Amino acid sequence: MTTTEWITDIVLVLVVFRQLREARLDRKTFLIPLGIVAFVAYSYLDSVPTAGNDLVLIAALTAVGAALGVAGGVYTRIRALDGHLMIKAGAVSAILWVLGMGARMGFQVWAEHGGGADDVARFSVAHHITSDQAWVTAFVMMAVTEVVTRVATIYLRSRARAGALAPAVPVLDGTA
Repeated sequence: MTTTEWITDIVLVLVVFRQLREARLDRKTFLIPLGIVAFVAYSYLDSVPTAGNDLVLIAALTAVGAALGVAGGVYTRIRALDGHLMIKAGAVSAILWVLGMGARMGFQVWAEHGGGADDVARFSVAHHITSDQAWVTAFVMMAVTEVVTRVATIYLRSRARAGALAPAVPVLDGTA
């Protein structure tokens, strides 16, 4: 793993650890993680391999990312306090986030430095996965989808919560 990959993965983990402490739900809640995954997608998604079962691998890991993201968003507490919405990632949300990030990091370290390259190659041949880029795309899509679905779930839940309390609570607090 490159230094940039380590930094990106650590920053994404820290985003949720930051949310273990209750804070005001504001634009930064959405923009920071979306900005990070936009950078990751731009940096690593040069192409989407479509040969063999590449798309099956990409779709499967994208679905895992979506499931982790939605569950993480559901297990994030949103409540009203003094006219503002507050957000706090619960233990389940944090565990799911770290599990998703950790699985990607662990796989990459294992494949590159832990002797897993031969196992990945054998699996790829047996399942008609045609290139390393398919694995890169699948894991990047997993991360992007996890973040986007988590943020979208939190946003939808915050709108529903604010709607129930309207007009006292803004959906997005732009003052923070």
